[in-house]
Amino acid sequence: MSTGPTSQKSRPAQRSNSTLVITATIIAVLIALFVAGTQIYTDVLWYNQLGYLGVFITENVYKIAVFGVAALIAGVCLWASMFYAFSHGEPPKMPRPQRPRPTAENSGNNPDPFAEIQDLWEQSMGRYRDSVERLRKLILIVVPLVGAIIVGSGMSAQWDTIALFFNGVGFSQEDPEFGKDLGFFVFSLPFWKLLIDFLSTIVIFSAIAGGAVHYFYGGIKVLDKGIETTKAFRLHAAVIACLYLLLRGAKIWLERYISTQTTSGKWVGAMFTDVNAIIPVKGILAIATLLVAVLFAITVVTQRWRIPLVGTAVLVIASLLAGNLYPTIIQRFQVRPNEQASETPYIQRNIDATRAAYGLDNIKVESYDATTATNAGALTGESATVSNIRLLDPNVVSSAFAQLQQFRPYYRFEPTLSVDRYTIDGKVQDTVLAARELNPRQTEGSSWINRHVVYTHGYGVIAAYGNQVEADGKPKFMQGGIQAQGEISDTYEPRIYFGMSSPEYSIVGGSQNDEPLELDRPQSSDDSGNADAKYTFSGNGGPNIGNFFNRLSYAIKHQSSDILLSDAIRPESQILYDRKPTERVKKVAPYLTVDGNPYPVIVNNQVLWVIDAYTTSDQYPYSQAEELQRATTDSETESGATAALPQKKVNYIRNSVKATVNAYDGSVTLYAWDDQDPVLKAWQGVFPQTVKPYSEMSADLMAHMRYPQDLFKVQREILNKYHVTNAGSFYAEDDVWSIPNDPTVKAARPLPPYYLSLQMPGEKDASFSLTSSFIPQQSDSNTRNVMYGFLAANGDAGTGKDGVKSEEYGKLTLLELPRSSVVPGPGQAQNVFNSDTEVSTELNLLRQGASSVINGNLLTLPVGDGILYVQPVYVESSGDAAYPTLRRVLVGFGEKVGFAPTLDEALNELFDGSSGAQTAADAGVDPSKVDSDTAEGSSSGESKTLADALQRANQALKDSDAARQKGDWSAYGEAQKKLDQAIKDALKADGVEVEQSADKPTDS
Repeated sequence: MSTGPTSQKSRPAQRSNSTLVITATIIAVLIALFVAGTQIYTDVLWYNQLGYLGVFITENVYKIAVFGVAALIAGVCLWASMFYAFSHGEPPKMPRPQRPRPTAENSGNNPDPFAEIQDLWEQSMGRYRDSVERLRKLILIVVPLVGAIIVGSGMSAQWDTIALFFNGVGFSQEDPEFGKDLGFFVFSLPFWKLLIDFLSTIVIFSAIAGGAVHYFYGGIKVLDKGIETTKAFRLHAAVIACLYLLLRGAKIWLERYISTQTTSGKWVGAMFTDVNAIIPVKGILAIATLLVAVLFAITVVTQRWRIPLVGTAVLVIASLLAGNLYPTIIQRFQVRPNEQASETPYIQRNIDATRAAYGLDNIKVESYDATTATNAGALTGESATVSNIRLLDPNVVSSAFAQLQQFRPYYRFEPTLSVDRYTIDGKVQDTVLAARELNPRQTEGSSWINRHVVYTHGYGVIAAYGNQVEADGKPKFMQGGIQAQGEISDTYEPRIYFGMSSPEYSIVGGSQNDEPLELDRPQSSDDSGNADAKYTFSGNGGPNIGNFFNRLSYAIKHQSSDILLSDAIRPESQILYDRKPTERVKKVAPYLTVDGNPYPVIVNNQVLWVIDAYTTSDQYPYSQAEELQRATTDSETESGATAALPQKKVNYIRNSVKATVNAYDGSVTLYAWDDQDPVLKAWQGVFPQTVKPYSEMSADLMAHMRYPQDLFKVQREILNKYHVTNAGSFYAEDDVWSIPNDPTVKAARPLPPYYLSLQMPGEKDASFSLTSSFIPQQSDSNTRNVMYGFLAANGDAGTGKDGVKSEEYGKLTLLELPRSSVVPGPGQAQNVFNSDTEVSTELNLLRQGASSVINGNLLTLPVGDGILYVQPVYVESSGDAAYPTLRRVLVGFGEKVGFAPTLDEALNELFDGSSGAQTAADAGVDPSKVDSDTAEGSSSGESKTLADALQRANQALKDSDAARQKGDWSAYGEAQKKLDQAIKDALKADGVEVEQSADKPTDS
């Protein structure tokens, strides 16, 4: 039997297969490294183009440095522990011959089963030792390396804690227990806790690894008489025990300070038992632990174990008795019988710290004995508030904006519009506005060119008066039309490349000689006969993608071969991505928590997105923690109209930064709004020169700053309990409030705060404010929906001067009603509206013809020495092209209701024929014009008004879509002609010169 030739032939084949495997592995690793490298490279391009490359470098340097240092320490300690155990272990021995098994002949009637088991165990251990010895060098490399990577990765995720430690600043305030600056608790204490936990983890890992090696190498032996250990193992164990006890003692010492942040009891912070029992005992235990650690250190030299073992036993007993039993006795027999008196000073610390941590320590509280009497002339002197009552609900009128101002299906408006204010003809007007953004869904299923090269941006900001409507109930636009021009600005840059609705990425830009590829906006005609204008982006909005390597890198990043192959990409082309304003701010300022409600403003002929951002901490002593997502969830966030804050707990928050993102080029500017915030100062030390002082804001931009909605939600949630400043009352919990649910929605969700211009009682002027109301805490035993409080935040920052912020900005005013109040809360007010016979009858009439009635936002206003409720009522007809229009205004004061087409009529009806207040000129509808048909226009397509042309354009657009879906291309062509003519008519009415040309169908 000959096997030699076969074996000789198989060896080269095996070597060839091994070579192929190795080669393939190397290639795969190189490809993976290249792909990872392109991700880093594209990040560098993105940050560098935006001017924040330093942020990217600094953050990653911190992470790499922390990983490297932590991994090095962990790896060296693990290696040293294992190396010592290897070096001082018994060398491997061949398994000794197996002793004869006990039989009846050689052992009588008493076989020794334990001896047999011991023999088998020693034989198996010998084999394991042989295996370990053969892999000794590899084990000394792999185990420390794996441990180093695990520990280093965990520590690198905590880079921010380390960065704040090295850049922390003082608060110039001391905690009431230890007299330490609050900066110690916020910046230093988290670092020391992290460091001790890190070192403790290394000691434990080293003990496990060293103990395992000792066990395999005979340092630990399990014998018949018990466990036997070598001198080397005992020395090793003494060192490990000494190090662990040193760290444990340090941790116990730090726990004294951590007690100021404890949340285990009814109130946050160190209470009576903590101060009088736990803190002193922990100090004693920390010292005792250090002394026992010293005894183990002595044992390393003397090898005498009795004293440190006795000391350890005493320490354990002392920890159980003094650390647990003694505080329990104090709490049970000293505190509980007289809890209120004992805990009052410490509850007061909790109240004071919580209010300071959430910016509530300077809130202005006023008693407001609200009346429910509706006498004639009761609103005399309230015109500043009444004339600004907002009748446009930003949560309702988005579809009206879409029908009247969208023009093309590839545009869209956010479901919830923004509320701001602009000066029109010398008067500040509350404004409901939105950016006309691109609708990426409309191009789904289209070609790559359409999705990423043609449809790249939205066009213009559309704005309407908040307190006025057209005679037929439609929004009264101050900025609109195809060119999105009007009373705010005719000369601003209207293109929206960066917004809340944008494609994943777009390829834009080119030279002056390149053919424009981007669809811009509808127009009558151009040189090519196309009904839509073309455009080439001319800003600096994204990394250049003109060279091959950049194209390859972004093709890998976005997993698109078209980026690499398309001839639509020119040498000057740029790629725009990460286009949401909130995302851009998060990336350039990773330490900020970003508000979920950015809003567009037209400033200095540019459209800017304004984003509020917060610095937070969960380390503020004595402060009550709040879960951000829960506090900022309301009926708007639940419906998806706006976003809540992330799910994390904090006990300190400041609106320290206001950011702007340019809607055209995406440039991000950060302003230090609260420049005294110590947390922001610390982060400015980490990322220097990234945040500008607010003194660099223009007066125009400053005038559009408003009080942030998410911060206000968190503050009102805290005020549910912490409006009480007396520790005795706080202890009794006899005055807890809650946020009323939104009565206009079915789900039980909190009523969102509302922006409106408001003159608070006792104030001389109206201010743009954010408002909310409070009712008693709701429970099974208490369902009284009556007003207990009204909170308003002054949001007027502008002074008319560049870089100067109004001293009134941010002032919080809380009106407290008597606890015997019978003033209806929002829920009860809505019930009064719904149950009124006259109102119900009229609403039923409005519902005729398959129309639906929509209740707008329920505004709460402290006027006329009472609480006035105002609710716009909209009607929306059936059909795809339907949109809500204002039909009536509901007002309520006490138990009385007014219901009329205009605000003035409704108020006069409510206040015995004359309210005494002056309302806005168009605050309501003209019933004679509500149901009149819009003129159809002449045979040539010329319209009499812009509104008529816009309505015909939108109807033609709907007809086009319906015909396209049915495949009726004849009807589609007719509808397109009507659409083209309507757009021409709209342009004429909008003041645009239109070139007459043959009718051609337009693309929808």
